[in-house]
Amino acid sequence: MIESLRGRAASGGLGLKDLAHQIVASLDPDLTTMSPELVEGQANQARIAATKPLAAPALRQLILDIKARNDVVIDTVSPDHVIFAGFTEAKARDLAKSFKEFIESHKDEITALQILYSRPYKARLELSQLSELADAVSQNIQELRWYRGDKDWDTEVTGALWQAYAKLDESRQKGVREHLILTDLISVVRHAIDQKNELIPYPERVEANFKAWLGRQQSAGQSFSDEQLWWLTEIYKHIAANLRIEPDDFELMPFNQKGGLGKVYQLFGDKLNAIIEELNETLAA
Repeated sequence: MIESLRGRAASGGLGLKDLAHQIVASLDPDLTTMSPELVEGQANQARIAATKPLAAPALRQLILDIKARNDVVIDTVSPDHVIFAGFTEAKARDLAKSFKEFIESHKDEITALQILYSRPYKARLELSQLSELADAVSQNIQELRWYRGDKDWDTEVTGALWQAYAKLDESRQKGVREHLILTDLISVVRHAIDQKNELIPYPERVEANFKAWLGRQQSAGQSFSDEQLWWLTEIYKHIAANLRIEPDDFELMPFNQKGGLGKVYQLFGDKLNAIIEELNETLAA
């Protein structure tokens, strides 16, 4: 049987399945009834013969070629950036120019722009108004239509504009987010209105406002327990994504996993409504 294995291996033309069977068969300890010394010697020869096709230069090169085609490089060191393939500097410049012209010509017509152009803000911006602005931008700016697809287009509008400004002046971009959200459009509009404004993700601005608010509370002698700080932190995160928080929102995740509206009232008592109103007014500024 050993001689038979050696002959078939030397003949070449094996498929992957046949090659595997041949290698397994060469390892069979019951190949023969010869003495152990002879069996071991011929078994080694059989194993060498069975694996010989794997040493063929053409096969080894094929394996390397297949590996190269299918390798995926995962970068765990560099910070994540939202990247739009084919976003040249010229396209970025055209998009930024068109966006600036659009918001200038519609600042008296679109509610979100009316609010963002006014200083101090004359009204509180709502998420629905921001979504309407994103939709108007996507419908009216030709340079954005090349990127349309089956995606959350509100977010894609924000991402495309963000990358345009970042490409034109990376030094003005501060902070990095793996994924931009709709409220980041506020930062984009502010940057477009005044190029001196740094391009900072909106949640980072809200976080900075939250830390400043906490500092003022501590200076005034107000302290919070660890549990209260957890709720306050999640409140600021909710405001960063939704522009405001309402009592009903405490029945949503992650608040409902910690006891919801009943729990937050238990922790803050009759001060809760005042805290909510103050955070809505202060953090989203």
